[in-house]
Amino acid sequence: MAELTSKERVQKLFKREPVDRMPCFSGMGTVTIQAIREMNTQFAKVHTDAELMANSALTSSKMFGLDAAVVPYDMATMAEAMGRGLTLYADSEDILYPTVPNKWETLEEVVIPDDFMTRNRMPVVDEAFGLLKKDGELAVGAWVLGPFTFAGQVIELGLLLKGAKKNKEQVEAFLAKMTEVTITQAKHYESLGVDFLNVREMGSGTDLLSPRMWKSLIQPNLVKIFNAINIPTINHICGSTDMIVEMMNECGSDAISVDQKNTLSESRKKLGNDVLLFGNFDPYGMLCKPETTVLEVEETIKKCIDDGVDAVWPGCDLWPDVKEDNMKAYTRTVREYGVKASPAVGRL
Repeated sequence: MAELTSKERVQKLFKREPVDRMPCFSGMGTVTIQAIREMNTQFAKVHTDAELMANSALTSSKMFGLDAAVVPYDMATMAEAMGRGLTLYADSEDILYPTVPNKWETLEEVVIPDDFMTRNRMPVVDEAFGLLKKDGELAVGAWVLGPFTFAGQVIELGLLLKGAKKNKEQVEAFLAKMTEVTITQAKHYESLGVDFLNVREMGSGTDLLSPRMWKSLIQPNLVKIFNAINIPTINHICGSTDMIVEMMNECGSDAISVDQKNTLSESRKKLGNDVLLFGNFDPYGMLCKPETTVLEVEETIKKCIDDGVDAVWPGCDLWPDVKEDNMKAYTRTVREYGVKASPAVGRL
């Protein structure tokens, strides 16, 4: 039997077709400091140059044996395109992600430009996707922020949470606008030919929102988003999701992604064996902390697989300053221990 290519492996996973082994990939930013150094560049530069962005993704993935390359890396691209500015930290040698310096202070101030997909760095991201697809070896992944999480990039989330209690209709109308922005961005990336798209409604776990509020404030907008997208999709939420994982699955995505606060084995029982479930290791604690050993990495990955994932995913973006030995242990263990079938995906 011929070994599948990385791209084939990921594509078959989303179709729930048998694969040779579990694909090792993520739907979040995956750039490593080792790749940045090999390219002889700075972390600050990869966010504003399409070639550097694409090459840093490819180099990181191929260096450590990942099956997909994902861009962009920072969460400020859309907020910047909305006119909220950008702090790039261009002169820093440290790992500092671009941030949004100016947020709207009231919901009434929010104005969404018609041409936001062509503003600022959005064309840079588009060009990076083109370069990744031209390489052809890896699956190409994109991500968008969910409406509630994106709202936190352009206004203070406290405004939404207070407004949800005092002026629910105004907040719902605002989130409806954010939902249309998310759909426009997602459909645009779909038109560019990416292989999968991760919708990251990260800030909506039950650490912050009650299940009742999640169902009324978050779920309807996610349903609209996933109904609008035709390529494989993932519904990713950080934080505590044990109480909402079944509602997450009702949103219509092709897969569910949860972080390390989720009780993975219980989520698998709730969802059954037909649902694609991704998760759920702590990317910083496992791959970056000096005290974390290779053996601990291997045990963590094996537990994720034993608990019932169809793909081992980090709970959030990889922090770039990974320990090389731990990163290699992570990808190696997925490749070797993931040869057995997962609940929703068989093996060739």
